[in-house]
Amino acid sequence: MDYYGKRLSTASSENTIKITGMNEATSESLAMLSGHRGRVWQVAWAHPKFASLLASCSYDGRVIIWREDNNQLKQARVFDDHKSSVNSIAWDHMVWETSKIDQAHPVGVTSVSWAPGGLVASGLLDLVQKICSGGFDNNVKVWKLNNGVWEMDSHALQMHTDWVRDVAWAPNLGLPKSTIASALQDGRAIIWEGKVLCDFKMLVWKVSWSLTGNILAVADGNNNVTL
Repeated sequence: MDYYGKRLSTASSENTIKITGMNEATSESLAMLSGHRGRVWQVAWAHPKFASLLASCSYDGRVIIWREDNNQLKQARVFDDHKSSVNSIAWDHMVWETSKIDQAHPVGVTSVSWAPGGLVASGLLDLVQKICSGGFDNNVKVWKLNNGVWEMDSHALQMHTDWVRDVAWAPNLGLPKSTIASALQDGRAIIWEGKVLCDFKMLVWKVSWSLTGNILAVADGNNNVTL
């Protein structure tokens, strides 16, 4: 969903992206975007202060940035630096530049999530860019940008017994708190520091925080969404 809740974008195994207009009573198909050569795994809208931008990632190893022009979303930029499937994508609201974390998860990365708006370094007024990632190695990792180089901020979070399907860093509304949620193949949703929120007894696909960071939505393999 875009920032204003007016447009829904969905990713498809048909290699396409569908844009649907939403209002309280009805929905309307607005566009079908074609540009990927493989399954589209994820889409993400940028904050509107950067203009109307949509990012998509795919099994074809490419990331496409779509920009609205005359009420139509058109390809504005294509990133093809990856050598295999790009499984997750997330916007940072601070910078636009390209960097890479090699072998972040040796078996593969499933998900990424930026820390909210830059975290304040302990005892300093400087903002610190951080990102968390989940992988097929059963780990959640936190990374920090230090002098232009991404480094692990701490040891890997290792309460998982199976793949980490999704990670989500909660918004903090400027408060001095930092909360990460993870969704697991083994059926659990975990709130870090290391608290098992719930064992759903089935695959957990997705976790997503509300804008205020006090409600977590969890999507499981039984077609349920739990708040």
